[in-house]
Amino acid sequence: MEDTRAHRPGRGIFWMVLTGFQFVGMTTLVKSLGTAIPVYQSAFLRFALGLVFFIPLVPSLLRALPTGRQVRLIAARGVAHTIGVSLWFYAMVRIPLADVTALNYLNPIYVTLGASLFLGERLALRRLIAVGIALLGAVVILRPGFRELDPGHIAMLGTSLGLATSYLITKQLSTQMNSAHVVAWLSIAVTIGLMPMAVTHWVNPTLPQLGLLLAVAGLATGAHYTMTLAFKEAPVAVTQPATFLQLVWAVALGALVFGEGIDPFTVLGGGVIIASVSYITWREAMIKRKITPPAAATKS
Repeated sequence: MEDTRAHRPGRGIFWMVLTGFQFVGMTTLVKSLGTAIPVYQSAFLRFALGLVFFIPLVPSLLRALPTGRQVRLIAARGVAHTIGVSLWFYAMVRIPLADVTALNYLNPIYVTLGASLFLGERLALRRLIAVGIALLGAVVILRPGFRELDPGHIAMLGTSLGLATSYLITKQLSTQMNSAHVVAWLSIAVTIGLMPMAVTHWVNPTLPQLGLLLAVAGLATGAHYTMTLAFKEAPVAVTQPATFLQLVWAVALGALVFGEGIDPFTVLGGGVIIASVSYITWREAMIKRKITPPAAATKS
């Protein structure tokens, strides 16, 4: 059957815009918590409360327990994601919302490099140039030597590396397990990974704080779901540019809600990264189109 996703780009863009709105809403809620709750505890509660959304999957998870190799991949992904998420929560309370959002766009760049280095995927010259331009965008945002870097900026670079590693492992797991199970096992693994650090520095949260973290978990789950809907409706090459709106909303919310100044270098650097990611995505889509035979050619 012919893939008709490309015939509904409007719906794909709509779902991706909604995805971005949820992600920015999630980061805004986390930033509003500030340092009232320790970083590791906030991250732990976000994932622990998020497990509520996976309760309906428990019977199917028990019927399809992972193999030994899958357990090792789930554990490795859990470690990488735990590190990435912890650094993200740390950065969120230290640097402007726009900086967090812009530097978060480096994730696909790390994924591209990692796929070439560890999964044997070919990195063509044009894609390599796009990666270099994206890294230049990060330099524009950070401006080392021209301003004092906050540890939060360094943490965001680590966040992107950790989450990119998690994504690369996901690519392997997704060929072996149900996609919903992959997400559920990630939440379980990260909850377990964060628990020791959270318990060590535990502060009893108030009901409003718990409510905020539950909302964070709900927005994160909803964002991943609507992102899946976006990918079903249209190719990634179509929906990827819509993620630029996340930076627009982050700049606006940072200024209006948290009184953060609008840094033109952050907007410029973020735009450069997004343009590079969009180009890489478009090139991958074109390559797949060339090597995939049309539907008529596969009919006997």
